[in-house]
Amino acid sequence: MSLQQMCSPVGRRSRRSSETLQDAAGLEKTDLQKGGWFALRGAEHNKGSCADQLVNTKPPTTSSSPASDLHGRSLLQGCSTVRWVVLWMDWRMMLDSLRRRKRMLLCSFWFLLLFAAGGLVLFSHLQDLSEMVPQEAPGVKLGATQRQSRETLCTQDGESTKPGGTEQHRPPSAVDLLSSPIPPMQFPDFERSRHSAVPSFQEQDASAVHVNRRHRKLLKTSPAMQHSNNLSTSSSTSSSSSSSSSSSSLSSSLSPELLVRSSRIQHARQKLMKEICAKYKSSISRTVTPNDVSHIYVENKYKLLYCEVPKAGCSNWKRILIVLAGKAADTQSLKHDAVHYGNHLNTLVSYSRPDILQRLKSYTKVAFVREPLERLVSAYRDKLESPNTYYHSLFGKPIIAKYRANASKEALSTGDGVTFPEFVQYLLDVHRPVGMDIHWEPANQLCNPCLLDYDFIGKFENMEEESNFLLRQTGAPSNLTMPTLKDRNPGAQRTTRELTLKYFSQVSAWERQRLYDFYYMDYLMFNYSKPFSDLY
Repeated sequence: MSLQQMCSPVGRRSRRSSETLQDAAGLEKTDLQKGGWFALRGAEHNKGSCADQLVNTKPPTTSSSPASDLHGRSLLQGCSTVRWVVLWMDWRMMLDSLRRRKRMLLCSFWFLLLFAAGGLVLFSHLQDLSEMVPQEAPGVKLGATQRQSRETLCTQDGESTKPGGTEQHRPPSAVDLLSSPIPPMQFPDFERSRHSAVPSFQEQDASAVHVNRRHRKLLKTSPAMQHSNNLSTSSSTSSSSSSSSSSSSLSSSLSPELLVRSSRIQHARQKLMKEICAKYKSSISRTVTPNDVSHIYVENKYKLLYCEVPKAGCSNWKRILIVLAGKAADTQSLKHDAVHYGNHLNTLVSYSRPDILQRLKSYTKVAFVREPLERLVSAYRDKLESPNTYYHSLFGKPIIAKYRANASKEALSTGDGVTFPEFVQYLLDVHRPVGMDIHWEPANQLCNPCLLDYDFIGKFENMEEESNFLLRQTGAPSNLTMPTLKDRNPGAQRTTRELTLKYFSQVSAWERQRLYDFYYMDYLMFNYSKPFSDLY
C-alpha cells in the first residue's frame, strides 16, 4: 500500500482495525502484512466482501502447503472479526450521535425554562411600575385628604381661639407645641430646641409620607398580619363606649383645649394607620390567632388592653395597670422584677376565644411606640452592654462565637462584651445563630395594628403628657399619673437621639440602610422621619 493510501481516512481506519484484529485472532504482525490486510480492509468498504478480497489477495508464496492453508483460515477468521469490529464501531458512532442530540435537547429545554422565568420577572416588575400610581381603597382617600385634614385642623384651631367670633393672635405656648396636630418636626429648629427638653427623633408630616419602589417591595414581603371579620366595628364600638363612659372625668381633669387637640392627634394617627393598612395589608387572612394577642395585657376594671412594646415605657405602663387593678397602692413601690415577673397581670391570650373577641370589641386598645433605631440602641445597652447574665448567656455567647474573629475563651464562655457592630451583624443575618427577641422585634409585629385597630396610639417621645391624657380619658383616679422611673441601670444615661447617632457611627452606611429597611414598616405606620439623611 502506498504512503498516500496509508494516510487516507480509509487507510487510518484500516490501521486501527489491524491492531484490533491482531489481538482478536492472535496473528503476528508480519503474517497480517503478508496476507494483504490493508487491501482486505479497503475492499470491505469499497469493492466487496472480505471473502472476495481474500481470493484476489494471496500470500507471496506460490506453492500450496499446510502452512499456507493455515494462513488462509486465519485470514477468514480475521474477516469475521473485522465485520464485528466494524459493526461495533458503527454502533458506537450512532450512540455518540444520540448523546449529542440528547445534550442539545436538554440545553434547549433549560434555555426555554430560563427564558420563561425571565419573562415572569419582567412581568412582576411591570406590575410594580403600574402600582407606583397612588391608588385609593374603598372609603379611603390618600394624599390630598391628609393635607385637607391638616388645613381643616388649622382652621378649626384658629376658630377655637376666637371668643365671640373675633380672632385673637397670641404666641404658641408649650402646651400648644406639644399637643398640636401638626407634627413637631414642622416647627422651625429654634422653636423645637426651646420646647424639647430631650432631643429625639421626630414625627413627620403625614401628608409627606412617600413610599418608593424599594420599600413597596419590603412592605409586600413583610410578615403578613391578620384580621378578624368580627372586629370590623370594634374601633367605633370601643371608641364610643370609652368616650361616653368617661366624658365627665375628661371635662373636670383636662382643659377643653388640651382635650380637643389630643383627640385630634389620635384621630390623625389612626387615620394614617388605616390608610397604610388599607393599601398594603388589605388582602390577607382575617383570623385572630393566639400569637396575635400574646403581647397584650388586660385590665378589666377600666377595660384597657395594653400592647407591650419593650423599651417604649412598658415597665411604667405595667405599673399603672397593676395599680388600676387594685394590686398595689402606688406605682413608686413596684420594683422592676415585681412588675415583670410577679404575675400581677393577665395576658389576653389566657382567655377563651369568645372572651378574647368580646374584649377586643368593647375594651380600649392602647399601644405606645418609639423611634425604631433609638429603641434598638436602648435594647442593646440594657441587654448586652450592661450586666445581664441571662441575655449574655443566651445571646452574647452565640453572637461572639459567630461574628468575632479570634474571640477569647473568656468571651466565649461568658458572652460579655458584645459590641454594637456585632449586634447589628446578628440582627441583619438571615441565618442568625439565635432567634429574635421581643426587645428588638418591630413594634408592628408585636401589636399587629392592622389586625386589632387600636383606639389609642401613643408616642414614647411624649409619653408623660399622652399617658396622662389617656388615664383621664379612661376615668382613672386623678392622683394616678405616669411615673418616670428608671429602675434598671438607674445611673446610666438615658438613650437619646444624640446617643443613638453616636452608636450608629460605628456601623457602615450600608448597615444603617438595611436596619432602616428592617424597621421600615414601623417608620411608615407610626409616622417617624428618616433618622439619617443618606437613607433612601
